[in-house]
Amino acid sequence: MASASAAPAEGSMRAGDATELPPFKLERYFAKWEFTAPHLLCCSDCEPLQLGELLGLADKDSLSRWENLRLSYGETRGMPELREEIAKLYDSVTPDNVIVAAPQECVYLAMRALLRPGDHVVVTYPGYQSLYQMALSLGCEVELWGLELGPEGAAAFDVEKFKALLRPTTRLAVVNFPHNPSGWLPGGAQWGDIVGACRGVGAHLFSDEIYRLMEFDPAARLPAAADVYDKAISLGGLSKAFGLPGLRVGWLAVQPAMRPFLDRVAELRDYTTICGSQPSELLGLVALRAREAVLERSMRTVRGNLEVLAAFMKEWSHVFRYSPPAAGSVGFPSLQPLYRPGESVEAFCDRLVQACGVLLLPASVYDHCPSEAGRHFRVGLGRRDLPACLEVLRGFLREEAGLGPGGAEGQGGAAEAVQAE
Repeated sequence: MASASAAPAEGSMRAGDATELPPFKLERYFAKWEFTAPHLLCCSDCEPLQLGELLGLADKDSLSRWENLRLSYGETRGMPELREEIAKLYDSVTPDNVIVAAPQECVYLAMRALLRPGDHVVVTYPGYQSLYQMALSLGCEVELWGLELGPEGAAAFDVEKFKALLRPTTRLAVVNFPHNPSGWLPGGAQWGDIVGACRGVGAHLFSDEIYRLMEFDPAARLPAAADVYDKAISLGGLSKAFGLPGLRVGWLAVQPAMRPFLDRVAELRDYTTICGSQPSELLGLVALRAREAVLERSMRTVRGNLEVLAAFMKEWSHVFRYSPPAAGSVGFPSLQPLYRPGESVEAFCDRLVQACGVLLLPASVYDHCPSEAGRHFRVGLGRRDLPACLEVLRGFLREEAGLGPGGAEGQGGAAEAVQAE
């Protein structure tokens, strides 16, 4: 039995008496390094737009609204015009069944609205800490659907194991696809099995779809959970694919059957932010009205970086193992077993950022034992400076212990260890 502040690789977690929210490990790691490290190689958001760049995409109506915007309170559920644009992203969602809030606030409010002590919850793992920690803090029993890591770095979730975790009394299943940090995406049939399994036991489905619309093959895009299940909640936002994390604009979308849930979320919001920022919501409206151009801007960067990263990982295959993601803006490589075998991935990442300013995100922030033991780390694919960051990392590796590309003969340290394998 684990406390709310300690999570096993998979299995059952109960909050017990530890119902206070513990430190958010990923966010604390970023707080330590994000604004001082010059080379951020692990960011999950795409290249942020500049304000002038975004306004340059605005239509005449949006520009007029911007120039005449009153900095007053807004509606609790979000600007009506913004909710209209959000609803256009779905087939079964109307503007009345959308509420706009910061993505993290959406998670917090949704869990508070749905869960009670003793509820059974199943969650994809590893993942963003609040997706399981909120349930623990509310006194729920949390079952972890663990990511499986192959010997060559490939990662996947076994849908049959998810189905086995569900019970007739399961209150909520929480999933995140495309998955952060692995970039895994289920196939259409697998997604149908996940939704069908939830429907079969009557469980609600909370689907974190923050990385949706970032599929490398558009044909692989899954239907939103809110479009295929009347007890589903889709979480969306502008932080990742749209490159607008500074707006703090996200949303929850549901079908009409879940309207009482959305009403409760609105009531609970009176205890958090009450309403959103009017400038942020209006700029979000601009982005969604220009979504094709904004998304193509992001995906052009991601597609180019995928090729650059793959070439780098091949060049340094004696140091790293890498399987490319299927979607999204993050990947999850690992250190080779024979590269400094006594060093933890967190120690490697700390040493790297202190030596040359390159920031990677170690798997230790996820409390996921297999990925931490496998010395995995997250890389970000959405920033334009990825090639420059990799060049700094290349210099670090060349200087360290005589390493060179491919572990060429005559070079020492880990290169010789790999050759001796």
